[in-house]
Amino acid sequence: MNYSAILEQIQTDVAPLLGQGKVATYIPALACADPHDFAMSLQLVSGESYHIGLHNKTFSIQSISKIFMYEMALNLFEESILGRVNVEPSGNPFNSLIQLEYENGIPRNPFINPGAIVIADMLTSYFKEKSLRSIIDFVQICANDASVSMDESIAESEHSNGYRNYALANLMKSFGNIKNDVESVLNTYFNCCSIAANTAQLARSILHLAHQGTDPLTSLKHLSPEHTKRINALMLTCGHYDASGEFAYRIGLPGKSGVGGGIVTTVPSIMSIAVYSPALNKHGNSLAGTKALELFSKYTGHSIF
Repeated sequence: MNYSAILEQIQTDVAPLLGQGKVATYIPALACADPHDFAMSLQLVSGESYHIGLHNKTFSIQSISKIFMYEMALNLFEESILGRVNVEPSGNPFNSLIQLEYENGIPRNPFINPGAIVIADMLTSYFKEKSLRSIIDFVQICANDASVSMDESIAESEHSNGYRNYALANLMKSFGNIKNDVESVLNTYFNCCSIAANTAQLARSILHLAHQGTDPLTSLKHLSPEHTKRINALMLTCGHYDASGEFAYRIGLPGKSGVGGGIVTTVPSIMSIAVYSPALNKHGNSLAGTKALELFSKYTGHSIF
């Protein structure tokens, strides 16, 4: 299959969409992103890679970091995560206080904000003051690239404007579902969301999720096949907030988005994909990026269905 030609066609097709939608502004440091930016990277399990657009430009991965946090938690805590974080689609915005109150401080899944905050709490309990460093190290290992790091300006903006996340954490603390000091837990959470990478690095970092948990290029095992199945299932059902069903319907691949404009997806046994376009649709997912992945599925026939 001529993936280079397919990427070129996708870039042409999505060009009229660039600039539509709105960049995230509730984190002020994200508001300066250029809504016309676009990049897409494919990383095949065979080792080949294909790129289009600004694939070397780094951006804040935001909620894509929740994949790596949950992977670490699965490796450390296995099934004990259940009971503190469920695995059901939310059907509500990713930072809903109402749903969390109604469900006694137990988040619906680890890919919405309260779920990831609980996972950050669990990792903080295990790694103590080294929790952030441990997460960044894991992302670097998955990407096979030690240059992946945290964007300090994004982290500061997250801390200064994260009022709703403080509310979520304190509400869960009142239900006994946050065990550590709220400030230390949110420090881990905010800083992880501020990890910066480009599409080439991101596609490489989730390649193991397309290959039963083992990096096919280094033979390094990050997850068991069973845990890999669970991560991909959560990406399909919960990876795009309250638009996860539509993403599955239109694209048919496991994926996870972030409000920085990135989306990652896997084509099991074949490849991983990362796309970037910072202008978001009404659900908080990349508008042009979502369309690019829909076209990719259409042009290649790649879908888990």
